[in-house]
This record gives sequence, structure tokens and C-alpha cells, in this order.
Amino acid sequence: MSIPSFFSMYQQLIATPSISSMDPGWDHSNKGVIDLLATWLEALGFQCEINELENKPGKYNLLARRGTGAGGLLLSGHTDTVPYDAQRWSLDPFQLTEKDNRWYGLGSIDMKGFFAFIIEVLKNLPSAAQQKPLMILATADEETTMDGARQLSMFNNLKPDTCIIGEPTSMRPVCAHKGHLSEAIRVIGRSGHSSDPKLGINAIEVMHQVIGKLLQVQSEFSHNYSNPMFAVPEPTLNLGSIHGGDNPNRICGCCELQIDVRPLPGMAIDDLYGIIDRHLTELKQQTEAQIEWLHLHEPIPGFEQTTDAALVKLAEKVSQQASQAVNYCTEAPFLQALGCQTIVMGPGSINQAHQPDEFLSMDSIDSSKKTIESLIRALCF
Repeated sequence: MSIPSFFSMYQQLIATPSISSMDPGWDHSNKGVIDLLATWLEALGFQCEINELENKPGKYNLLARRGTGAGGLLLSGHTDTVPYDAQRWSLDPFQLTEKDNRWYGLGSIDMKGFFAFIIEVLKNLPSAAQQKPLMILATADEETTMDGARQLSMFNNLKPDTCIIGEPTSMRPVCAHKGHLSEAIRVIGRSGHSSDPKLGINAIEVMHQVIGKLLQVQSEFSHNYSNPMFAVPEPTLNLGSIHGGDNPNRICGCCELQIDVRPLPGMAIDDLYGIIDRHLTELKQQTEAQIEWLHLHEPIPGFEQTTDAALVKLAEKVSQQASQAVNYCTEAPFLQALGCQTIVMGPGSINQAHQPDEFLSMDSIDSSKKTIESLIRALCF
């Protein structure tokens, strides 16, 4: 079959919903996107393997391979998008719209569009000239649990020499990023009539003390850990949302706080948990309320690829931009665990990610194609 035009590929990917969300009302299967990619990649001579995730019906990973032998290049991206706020979008998020020298659509840069870039470039790179294996990985649920990247062992003999993850970096190589932990702290007190505080244990009041302990953790992070590579050099702890109580005239019986923690590369997750637990244990010993700690998802560690790695040097040369560290996180630590040199580098600006009217600037299309082609040629041809 003939492969669609670059615009048509983009159009079809955007038109195929693949939202991942912890809210079942939003969550979609990504099978439609996987099937499109498999069809186009098979037409380019790739052998495709599709695996359904364990305990995730309707969620799939795709690995496409072309070429034989060991090592090679892995180009990786996720197929899912975040949910969208229809009231804040001025355009249909599932229709690729060209306007004001931009391509608008949900996933246009984060990050369905990366696959269209790869396939468009490969149209002009004949397989007969390929000297090393080339692999393309498309994962599920990056925007929620990263379960797709956590289940790569389902693919046999996936051992590339190098990996490029096409998240939107304006084609500037990213060699390091922080990790991500989402946690909930729940205080269970005892409800009662508000006219007599002795009738209960107010969970909001105890949560006030919990927050005080977490602010001490923040201070400990900033004093004891620092990495000058990052614009925000210390690990961060954000108090994200809080819910408690049900009526003004009742003593609050339950209060829950959700927090976000961003560890630096190299920080042991267990050590980080230990710091928080130490502060909470002090409070547990001082109150009759129950203080529970819940992990909202499995932790994502930080990522760092040394700047003297050959892949980083090549990416800097081809892009004519120095590598950088960023505060957001990607699937990089899971892919790096395959034993390959790894960077994050792709078309589009991260400033547009997770935003209403997400768009790709058309001014960047040709230069992004050339950079991606140069990287593939240097590593596989």
C-alpha cells in the first residue's frame, strides 16, 4: 500500500482518540493509533509486534523492527494524550486544523506527531542502505501510569545501542530530567457535633500539622540536595489538592492531601520516601488520628545521560544546540534501563504540551525533518 502524505498521517493520528486518564469516563484504548502505525510501518518493510498490557485491557505497545543484528537505534514515543477541556479549546481537538501558520490538534506535539515525522523521513531512506537495526516503539499510558514503558520486557531481545524519545523539546537534546511521585496522605479522625470539640478528632486540624511536617521536608530537600544542571536545582514537593469534611457543623472525620514530588536524578526513591516517612512518624506518635500514606502510582525515577556520551555529542552537533536538563519527566529512565544511551529530543515546544489549542508551528517542520533524518542516517545508515 502507499503511505499517506505527511499531513494526512498527522490528520489521521489526531482524529483517532487515545486519551489516557485515571478517570474511566475519559480513558480510551490506544488500539486505533497502534493499528495506523503498524499499517504504515509494515509498508516500509518493518516487522511489527503488538502486545496488550498486563492488567490493562485495550492498552497496547507496538515495536516495529527493520534490519538484523545486534544494537541499532530505537525511536520511541507514546500514543496517548491527556484529556482536554472543550470549553477552552477554540478548535476541534480531534481535527487537524491549519491556521495562522500552525497545525492545531490534541497530540500535535505531545506526541502523536513525532510518529508522522519519523515515517515521513523514512520514506526517503531506502532499507537497502540501512546498516544497523532500526526500531520504533509506540507505548501506552505515558500520561498516567507509564505502564507501557514499564512492560518492555514483553518484547524479546530489545537491546538497542541508542534511544531517542521524541517528546517536544524544539529539537534540542535533553540529557537529564527529574522524576515524579504522586502521593496521597489521608488523616482519619472522628466526626462529631461541632458544638463540642471533645466529641471528635478534627482531621483538618491534624492535616494542618501534617502540612507543617511536609514544609519541613521541603526545607530539608532544599538544604541537602542540589543539582546545578536544573533551573530548579533542588527536588520539589508540591501540595497539590486537599479535600475534607462534609458540613460546617460537623467535626471533620476525614481529610486527604495529594502531593507531587520531583526527585533529582540519582536520588534513591526509597531514601526519599524515608525522609517523608520520618517526619510523618513523629506526628503519628503525637495524635490519636490515623495518618495513612497512599501511593497514587508507581514512582518514576529521575533520568540522566552523561553529556560526554556519543549520542549526546551527536545530537548537539546535528541540532547545533547544547543539551539541557528539564524539570518535567518522560519514559527515559525505563528505556535507559535497556542498557542504551538515551536522550529526549523531538519536534514542537513543550510550552504547548497539555494546553488548550495545542499546536505545532509550521515554521519548524522542515528543520525538524532534516534533524531527525540526520540522526537516523548517522546511527543506522
